[in-house]
Amino acid sequence: MTEFEPDPAEVPTPSAAGRGPQTYEAAAARVEEIIRRLDSGDASLSETLELVSEGKELIELCAEQLAAVGDALEQLRLDELVSRLEGEATA
Repeated sequence: MTEFEPDPAEVPTPSAAGRGPQTYEAAAARVEEIIRRLDSGDASLSETLELVSEGKELIELCAEQLAAVGDALEQLRLDELVSRLEGEATA
């Protein structure tokens, strides 16, 4: 990630079922709501299927965002290592 690239964790992404942009935090909170609703045992079969589908999409969205952050951190570590090695080579 360069200074011109946005932080992947802060970039809104489409949420499950087209409900608009969603941050990692909002998606994770919604997954918690879904789990509470499913655990209550009050959801009908059709609602359960909808919640499971939405939850799966949200979990995939969160996983993608976490992977993007992990990739950016790895790139940062590699950039720091290259700079350190170049500095040692010129010293």
